Amino acid sequence: MKKLALHWQIIIGMGLGVLWGILASSAGFIDFTIDWIKPFGTIFINLLKLIAVPLVLVSLITGVASLSDISKLSRIGSKTIGIYLLTTLVAVVLGLVLVNTFKPGNAFSAQKREEFKEQYASATTQRSSDAEKVKQEGPLQPLVDIVPANIFSSITDNGKMLQVIFFALLFGIALILIPPDKAQPVVAFFDGVNLVVLKMVDLIMLAAPYGVFALLAGLVVEFAGDDPGAALELLLVLGYYGLVVIAGLAVLIFVVYPLLVITVGRTKYTDFLKGIFPAQMLAFSTSSSAATLPVTMERCEKNLGVSKEVASFVLPLGATINMDGTSLYQAVAAVFIAQAFGMDLDLYTQLGIVLTATLASIGSAAVPGAGVVMLVIVLQQAGIPIEGIALILAPDRLLDMCRTTVNVTGDAAVCMMVARTEGELSPVPEEHINA
Repeated sequence: MKKLALHWQIIIGMGLGVLWGILASSAGFIDFTIDWIKPFGTIFINLLKLIAVPLVLVSLITGVASLSDISKLSRIGSKTIGIYLLTTLVAVVLGLVLVNTFKPGNAFSAQKREEFKEQYASATTQRSSDAEKVKQEGPLQPLVDIVPANIFSSITDNGKMLQVIFFALLFGIALILIPPDKAQPVVAFFDGVNLVVLKMVDLIMLAAPYGVFALLAGLVVEFAGDDPGAALELLLVLGYYGLVVIAGLAVLIFVVYPLLVITVGRTKYTDFLKGIFPAQMLAFSTSSSAATLPVTMERCEKNLGVSKEVASFVLPLGATINMDGTSLYQAVAAVFIAQAFGMDLDLYTQLGIVLTATLASIGSAAVPGAGVVMLVIVLQQAGIPIEGIALILAPDRLLDMCRTTVNVTGDAAVCMMVARTEGELSPVPEEHINA
């Protein structure tokens, strides 16, 4: 295993995890897998979450401080946010085009809809409650939430990553504005901490193949239960909807992003995919852009040639506000639910979905399942019955894994684009690309 590249180790771990889950479901080792194997996957996720906030904090501070020019920071920031919003808008529109073309919601019978409503009633109620809290907070609450009242409280909560980013940006800007002789010791300290954090990432990634094995094994046995056929039947019933979502995600990865990477980033897309592949596999396994962030940053710097200052700024921001895969999923899911309920959405309502899904994706936390909560807000805005969310809960875990992979790929593509336009993208040795 040690002689294999990291992405091959992760793929082997994923394959063995799925195989074990299927065999365990058939042979009655479900409790054994949940009690003795799944916890190691949870430990791996916790290790990634452990390093996420320190990495974002120190990398952003050092990245901003290294710019040493407020005008350059403003230029990179406006480019980054502008491109992120553009790709998100493209993703939402693409999702609406696909779901209106293939109409997967028409495939559900009334009987099957009722079964899902009853089965997932409690989960739907919980998500509706969470979304209602978000809705009642007011239109400017997301802006208020960006500014922390206590940074130490924010640092202890991975869900408050935007607050950590705000503090890090403010801290880095202040370092630029004070006299260089006073700022230098502080910058040197954070540079040292950054090296330590990156080395911790290297150590944690040694456990990645085993962590994803445990994650996938636990996921399969929980999904299948003691009847693997039930899971297969469920996937077949919702397969049409899932295929439409996956088709949209595939268009993003194999059409939209290649255009951006080749034309603006001026890089071979195959080289880009080779460089970012381990981060994609980790995103697929963890369903968390934030948990994958340490690996995404490492691969962009070492294997794609992005400068440290650009990667340290663009990627943490992207993991928080750039959710192309989630945005596409929300558009498809909202119209799919409307179709299942026999609703005909007019152009105005669907334009409202575009706007709401775009804004909701920015505020969506980079953790598993957050997209479902934000979907409720999209449904409410469009006047679509919230209880219909029960229809898409069954395959959501798998689709969450796929859309998170797209989210991470989009972050890396935009990072390359910004680096190229800033002259901060250097050639990468062939051995690093394939590492």
